[in-house]
Amino acid sequence: MRRMWLALLAVPALGALIPMLPSAGTPMVRDTPLVDVATVDRAPRMLVENTFHVTEGIDVDVRLMPVEQGVEITETVIAPGVTLDASGAMHGAPKRPGTYTKLVKLCQDSGCVRERVALVVHRNIPWQPGTLTFPGRVGVPFDSQITVVGGPEVPPAFTVRDTSALPKNVTIGPDGHVGGVPVRAGLSEVPVRVCLAGNCGGVIVTLIVV
Repeated sequence: MRRMWLALLAVPALGALIPMLPSAGTPMVRDTPLVDVATVDRAPRMLVENTFHVTEGIDVDVRLMPVEQGVEITETVIAPGVTLDASGAMHGAPKRPGTYTKLVKLCQDSGCVRERVALVVHRNIPWQPGTLTFPGRVGVPFDSQITVVGGPEVPPAFTVRDTSALPKNVTIGPDGHVGGVPVRAGLSEVPVRVCLAGNCGGVIVTLIVV
């Protein structure tokens, strides 16, 4: 008899509990609002690039590049210490490491969309150049790589500051690859700017062709 009474009491309790449980496919309510990822993903992609790597405490040198002309950008705060202006340029120095995302409003005559922009702020980890001197021979292709030691784990970017300093037919790519076939012997000292997550410095790359 006691078991029968317990079963009868359990039925109303279960009925009261069922409405509190989420049904299949229904998202749980959270304390913070969720971004409608589906809406963002379906929006037309209006930027050439939307993820940028920068370094804590170093002024950013980043600009949003719309795919088309005539795009209006709404000013906003991207991350602590970093703001975005109407020209698409970011200003300021990031205050804290982390990954910050923002839905930036982009408008054209056809209407407006919000595109996600991510700013990855790395800790300020010192780096130094590695291999900067490369021997070569006339008529033999270069196949070398400028290296960097230390710094955050992001690919460094290389920019030749004076292309006239390169030997004829020799190139240094944005990934630091030294290539091309030298046509004459000589020594060349090429100024190159190296950047790791916006932490930049200048180096001299020496090419010795015999």
